[in-house]
Amino acid sequence: MVVVVGGPSSEKLGSDIAKKLDLPYINLESKVFPDDESYLKFPEEFREDELIVIQSCFPKQDKRLMELLFIVDTAKESGVKNLNVVIPYLPYARQDKKFRAGEVVSNRSIGNLLYTVGTDLLLTIDVHQYESFKEFKMRRLNISAMPLLAEHLKSMSLSNPCIIAPDKGAIGHAEVISSILKTDCTFFEKQRDGITGKVETIEKDLNFRGKDIVIIDDMISTGGTIANVSKIAKNCGAEKIIAACTHALLVGNAEEKMRNSGVTEIVTTDTVPNRFCKISVAPIIVDTLRKIIEI
Repeated sequence: MVVVVGGPSSEKLGSDIAKKLDLPYINLESKVFPDDESYLKFPEEFREDELIVIQSCFPKQDKRLMELLFIVDTAKESGVKNLNVVIPYLPYARQDKKFRAGEVVSNRSIGNLLYTVGTDLLLTIDVHQYESFKEFKMRRLNISAMPLLAEHLKSMSLSNPCIIAPDKGAIGHAEVISSILKTDCTFFEKQRDGITGKVETIEKDLNFRGKDIVIIDDMISTGGTIANVSKIAKNCGAEKIIAACTHALLVGNAEEKMRNSGVTEIVTTDTVPNRFCKISVAPIIVDTLRKIIEI
């Protein structure tokens, strides 16, 4: 039998996926000790052949990753033969190579840890660096939430929209959105200081008069890159400016920064639960699992 287990960070998403798949769902017993260590417990009668574990690892990502490792390791130890791990937001994907001598390649370490504890299949959504993700040792799949975002944007009745990629890495996402909305797209280039991390966006002379602008990316962290592009778009005559992404981490004053730059609305999915979630990724996870698992 295939059973769905929701980790502490993804109980609602896990439950939704189980319902759509018509599979049993297990909510793990969990609590946090005074020193912030996690306690997790499977049901005593737990004996399953195949498991689908749902645990998104948004901040506090270290804690959520440790909880996930505990879950996978315990499941394997209990005799689960096929362990399918769904991490809607996979952290540490930005550090996929050594940018400076001596740097830790944390993305590789995460892949090794998940493989070592027994992950048979890893499923994630809009991973930040796909090339490094391909090097993970277990079977792995990355799926895109961009069609879901496009369908939501369609429903917003935007005026003559233009889709903007804030850097070259997001061009593919912008092209997917623009092809579904049948509208224009463009991109900006950015420069990042390798030591301070400060990002500068190279300005472009564009005409956005009478256009609503959608700035699309896989993730929004501090909001700095989005704010840079929004200011340029506003100066070029843009009407509404929507910031859309799969993973909205919104660290610190990210929302304030984007609002002050001209962003009028933030649209995101529930890979990282927050008040801007307009779209559930459950349907695309379910569709993918149905194709690759005998359910």
